[in-house]
Amino acid sequence: MPTIPPSPKTGDKSGRPKSGKPTLRTIAELTGLAVTTISRALSNAPQISAETRKRVHSVAAEIGYSPDRAAQRLKTGRTNVIAVLLEPHEEILGYGTSVMAGLARAMQGTSYHLIVMPNFFDGGSVEAVNYIIRNGMADGLMLSRTQPFDPRVSLLLEKGFPFVTHGRTELAAEHPFVDYDNVTFAYEATRRLIAKGRRKPALISGPAGYTFAGHLLHGFMTAVREAGCPFEILSGIDLDSPAGAIRDRVRERQMEDDPPDGFMCGGEVCSLATITGMSDCGLSLGVEYDIVAKQTSHLLSAIQPRVETIYEDLTETGEHMGRILLQAIGGDAEMTDLQLLLLPGPPIVNTYSGSAARSGRQTAGVAER
Repeated sequence: MPTIPPSPKTGDKSGRPKSGKPTLRTIAELTGLAVTTISRALSNAPQISAETRKRVHSVAAEIGYSPDRAAQRLKTGRTNVIAVLLEPHEEILGYGTSVMAGLARAMQGTSYHLIVMPNFFDGGSVEAVNYIIRNGMADGLMLSRTQPFDPRVSLLLEKGFPFVTHGRTELAAEHPFVDYDNVTFAYEATRRLIAKGRRKPALISGPAGYTFAGHLLHGFMTAVREAGCPFEILSGIDLDSPAGAIRDRVRERQMEDDPPDGFMCGGEVCSLATITGMSDCGLSLGVEYDIVAKQTSHLLSAIQPRVETIYEDLTETGEHMGRILLQAIGGDAEMTDLQLLLLPGPPIVNTYSGSAARSGRQTAGVAER
């Protein structure tokens, strides 16, 4: 693109004013267009030609223009902010980074910005949600780690505040969500352990109180009941337990009577801790026992390629959540268009050369076993 000539009022080749930041008027002077046309072009109004919109966006980017959010809020009543309230947990490696990358991808080309809200409230995440709503800090909210009767979701529905959850609830009122089908994941992972000849599969369950924990248990129990085989739900630990606690409990259990020889793990940290505990007992992966695990990064396949995995693409999940949240803010979408259940692919065997992780298939609505 040819260099933009300096504006007589800026005296700067970049078009930036001598004092203050570039404004709509700055872009108007550089392009020869009316201020109202500039405003509509930056908002991607369909009345403005694609060529003009592209030209205006290009000039705005070159001179470092950013909208005055305070003025926009006074004019439209909107903040152009999406708030993300992530519940901290260590089991899923890179969870926050991956989800945020997907959300950011969904927001590209829009006027929305993302902010991550730390949960420092004594009243827990319900108070954090109430704080965001009460102070008008965002136009929409993304939540993670849902509970069956999640009070945060009830509050958001009551207030009519746009949101999307990563995970489902059992509330009577429907709401926007994106979820990974943990019922099918646990069912297929456990079936694979049984098909590999494992006598007694074991589940390291999700933390009590979260919806996905019930889904993991349901899938696991369906598989072992169909097979009619012995099974175990390891006591004293769950997916939120520190890696050292999982390692110690697995090692301890192997020293007791009738230990399990197959493990269905809901994450990579859990898998690595289980492998360490079994190794401490002199047992070899793929020989005396097997693991089928959920994988959300490439760490497990790089360190322990003999672990069979089922992939969950968290970046894809974040992108879907961003798209659905934008629709919810728009207010004219059907609820069926605001709910997405991501189905896992089949178990895959990793290799040292690095097999490509399979992206989850997608289906709208909820469909469980």
